[in-house]
Amino acid sequence: MDNRWAILALVFITRTATGFQFQSVASVAPLMVADLHLSYAELGALSGLYVLPGAFFSLPGSMIGRHFGEHRLVLGSLALMLVGGVITASAGGFASAAAGRLISGVGAVVMNILLSKMVADWFAGKEVSTALAVMLSSWPVGLGAAVATLGHLAAVTSWRTSVAVTAIWSGVGLMLMQLYRDAPATGAFQRGGLAGRDLKLSISAGFAWGCFNASLIAILGFGPSLLIAQGASLGDAGFTVSLAIWVTIISVPLGGLINDRLSSPTPLIVGGSLVAATITLFIPAFAHAAPAFCLVGLAVGGPPGALMALLPRALQPGHLAAGFGVFYTVFYAMMAATQPVAGLVRDLVGDPAAPIIFAAIVMAATTAGLALFRRIESG
Repeated sequence: MDNRWAILALVFITRTATGFQFQSVASVAPLMVADLHLSYAELGALSGLYVLPGAFFSLPGSMIGRHFGEHRLVLGSLALMLVGGVITASAGGFASAAAGRLISGVGAVVMNILLSKMVADWFAGKEVSTALAVMLSSWPVGLGAAVATLGHLAAVTSWRTSVAVTAIWSGVGLMLMQLYRDAPATGAFQRGGLAGRDLKLSISAGFAWGCFNASLIAILGFGPSLLIAQGASLGDAGFTVSLAIWVTIISVPLGGLINDRLSSPTPLIVGGSLVAATITLFIPAFAHAAPAFCLVGLAVGGPPGALMALLPRALQPGHLAAGFGVFYTVFYAMMAATQPVAGLVRDLVGDPAAPIIFAAIVMAATTAGLALFRRIESG
């Protein structure tokens, strides 16, 4: 398989497994909390633990992938996701569930980094924002599938069945990625870490990307609890929240197409982030939740492709692997920290709307990361 669009389709299908597995805990939260006797802070920790390995494995993963082969490491990552999903599904308490989430998370974060680099290689210099936006939409597709289906499945079977299904999905991805072929060489890999301007650019871009995603995940993770507190059933609440994700299937690729035709992506990132933050802030006050979540999905469509294309456009090809490693280290550290904090806010305030308001503030902080990136880039 050597057609870049066919490669993109293969990566897209495989990468949905990460969003699907990540969101499984939030999708079955009420049943899991009751069965394992978890607090909401512990529930948030289980979500955060899935992305925590990224703070430690992002940079090494990008380097190891170059040395041993990115394709081979992706296959190993999918195997870890499968094993971790099985362990989580059979957990008897927080400790064993946490172990399963960590194992799955190591696989997911390493694969995520490598797939971003692999797509950037295939589309180097041509339609990179569009390609990365399409790839990125695979994450919300997985999230949306989890939110829309796993709650219903758990209600008629058990939360363990729903989590086990995510392990099966990872196994399907493992088989599909056997078809992948490496891209033509795009530049000599430069060994060693980043320094100076390139390091600062990677950190600031990772901060912006971390704010954007951590906010969206908090909305998806704690949105169902808000709707349940307002009288919705678990299944209906999950479906309503998933509307935000289904809208992004169209809005995110469209945002990438628009970005490839703009002289600067800054207005798209700033506008999309601030509009999404404003809508999120008022979600608890909406009389009908479905339109609110659809509007969030529409607003968040513009920034992803533009944010992910910041580094490929700013760094030399030989520095891109290391740049993405730093980028994802910052991103995953923020993702891991934000979810438990959102859960802690819920526990301390006692209001199911509190994590949603917190998510709005984090979303708005995306613009601060972009401002820092532009200042470094121009300086």
